[in-house]
Amino acid sequence: MTITVLPLDTPGLGDRTYIAHDGEVALVVDPQRDYDRVLGIAEAAGVRITHVFESHIHNDYVTGGLELAREVGAQYLLNADDQVSFERTGVSDGDIVEVGARMRVRVLLTPGHTHTHLSFALEADGESVAVFTGGSLLYGSTGRPDLLGPDHTQTLAHAQWHSAQRLAAELPDETAVYPTHGFGSFCSATQSGGTASTIGQEKLANPALTTDESRYVEDLLAGLDAYPAYYAHMGAANSAGPGEADLSLPTEADPAELRRRIEAGEWVVDLRNRTAFAAGHVGGTVNFGLDGQFVTYLAWLMPWGTPVTLLGETAEDVAEAQRELVRVGIDRPAAMATGTVEDWSGGEPLRAYRTATFADLAAEFTAGRSPLVLDVRRNQERAERHIAGSLHIPIHEVLERLDEVPAGPVWVHCAGGYRAGVVAALLDAHGIDVVAIDDSFDNAGPAGLYLTTDAIKQEIPA
Repeated sequence: MTITVLPLDTPGLGDRTYIAHDGEVALVVDPQRDYDRVLGIAEAAGVRITHVFESHIHNDYVTGGLELAREVGAQYLLNADDQVSFERTGVSDGDIVEVGARMRVRVLLTPGHTHTHLSFALEADGESVAVFTGGSLLYGSTGRPDLLGPDHTQTLAHAQWHSAQRLAAELPDETAVYPTHGFGSFCSATQSGGTASTIGQEKLANPALTTDESRYVEDLLAGLDAYPAYYAHMGAANSAGPGEADLSLPTEADPAELRRRIEAGEWVVDLRNRTAFAAGHVGGTVNFGLDGQFVTYLAWLMPWGTPVTLLGETAEDVAEAQRELVRVGIDRPAAMATGTVEDWSGGEPLRAYRTATFADLAAEFTAGRSPLVLDVRRNQERAERHIAGSLHIPIHEVLERLDEVPAGPVWVHCAGGYRAGVVAALLDAHGIDVVAIDDSFDNAGPAGLYLTTDAIKQEIPA
């Protein structure tokens, strides 16, 4: 019987969990907080989970590994050097872990993403099957080395190159590579491509394996951009031993309670898509639609510890949002409301703002109206191409720099519309007149807008 490796995607965070089994027993690598999904896969496959492996103390989510291992009676395996507050099985470089009668896992120390990062090489019947690389070797990229702070970044960047080289040297080319990060996660140094790879394929395309150490480190560090502020809370939560997530729905709030919460400075989050929100919403609410990276941006922008109330058209929408929130340690929403926006407003007038395309923005310039354009993309996106004369405030800095945003109207854009919708809602909640550009930035140039780059700007004489 062959070994089956089943990936479990968490698109909202850009991560993957893996379940590998031989038809009888299974191992799990890097499970998310809501591990009921893992149990469902194991049950469907008719296998028993005996080992749960953690590649590192995660910075982008709260692990479900400890509670999963406790529930099923499995061994919970972490680096023996990780300082944690719970019982676990400590493993070190070179250790061999037997999983059932056929699977054998070799522990490989692969520092770079963290100092104690591990990869797990899986063999079956003496043949190399796969390597679970966590935040080390990703598809066409590597995990970022700066999450532990600037004092560690240089050391970890060099270590990351050596770890990738080690994996390439010690594992056969046909070994399948299964990273945890790299599917949209900010734990990836750059956003990697593809959904499958092997050691041999990475040797041909991964910069950590195709460039020398100094060039790799230089390019890696130059390519780093901002990462979510909530990451600062994840390591401590994972080292302490996260408890089981409570996914029961919060209590329902009526319109009067919603208004009280808004006026108290709490966050009342409308989960509908950005088009519906722009067309009509309760004043003071903010919009993080479930159709994008909802939890990444909500947890990044909301002051940590702020009570949050969820507004969804259905209880299922609220449950989906709640599931995403527990993955980053936001365990209990203060309240919820379901139904229509009219149900939430209690009869008060709805607020609304305009949505537009880049062609609409170009028409404003053609008409001589000189609209104010706010670009909320990250620094590196902006450096590649941006609308000449636009104001740049990355999405994660908007709330700290509200005094730089004029009263409006402000035309807000990003690369595809989601982040612009988030920022437009935030500005609207602060009384700023906004137009949300819901369009691909690829359409900006063809629409007739003048695009420039940082390089071009630097060439213009003073």
